[in-house]
Amino acid sequence: MNYVQACESGLRLHCHLQPRASRDAIVGIHNDRLKIQITAPPTDGKANDHLIRFIAKSAGVAKSRVSLVSGQTSRQKTLFIEGLDALPDNFP
Repeated sequence: MNYVQACESGLRLHCHLQPRASRDAIVGIHNDRLKIQITAPPTDGKANDHLIRFIAKSAGVAKSRVSLVSGQTSRQKTLFIEGLDALPDNFP
């Protein structure tokens, strides 16, 4: 899995985001990144906040343990999930 990297204190998750989708879902792999669809629009940080909440819920961790490392205004984003050493089974 090229889209996830184990770090000393958690995981880095490389994502390709599709905002304004009809549903929130992890849909597969896109250019070695995890493709994620979310319903939030890409304005005023709403898509980033929604993505963090969605990943936290999907990974079964608190929202405070997920942070956006890079890609604030891009579809190509890198998230850090603190305290995990592997992704749950619901991730592709």
